[in-house]
Amino acid sequence: MSEAATLTPEVTWAQRSSSSDPTKNHVFLTIVASDVPEKDLKLDLQPTKLSFKGTSTSKKVTYAVDLEFFAEVDPDESKIINTGRDIELVLRKKELKEEYWPRLLKDSKKMHFLKTDFDKWVDEDEQDEQPDDEDYMSKMNPMGGAGGDGGFGGIDFSKLGAAQGAGGLGDLGDLGGEEGGESSDDEDDDMPELENEEDKPAGEASEKPKIEEVS
Repeated sequence: MSEAATLTPEVTWAQRSSSSDPTKNHVFLTIVASDVPEKDLKLDLQPTKLSFKGTSTSKKVTYAVDLEFFAEVDPDESKIINTGRDIELVLRKKELKEEYWPRLLKDSKKMHFLKTDFDKWVDEDEQDEQPDDEDYMSKMNPMGGAGGDGGFGGIDFSKLGAAQGAGGLGDLGDLGGEEGGESSDDEDDDMPELENEEDKPAGEASEKPKIEEVS
């Protein structure tokens, strides 16, 4: 039986920032990899990088990506959930700062698989006008304190999923602690400048056709 092909998954992101409130100082990160069971998934989050690898049972492919962040995050205060369609994370930024990160990755090179998550994106100067993110994050599993090793190696996310009562969301279990090593050029993802991304319309509503009255 041949091994599954290895692909780089689409990764989307958005962010919030605060110089005083840690709970409003984070990165939304989504790895689009559907139907990845816990036995075929490994995720290692460190303060400066994330390594992900998982095999999709429906698409028969293995997804793998390594991300080296623009700045440090706090793994113990980050959250995760496996929705079955993708892996969603909220990464707590380590440094409290009013300004947004200029990009997600340390490398400034644009990466084809990295995109802005316009469903979550808010302009830096409009953050206070947006609804709180607590409701969204309350449905996620806390990453800190479950493994006891400071990183994500050895954390049993299947137990976190059971504790959350998230039936049908797919469990993230037996996450391996192995690091993916340094990111390759293909796997280091970089965001375009925020100003350019913000100008893109999220989608335009189509007009309803006029109904002609027939006599």
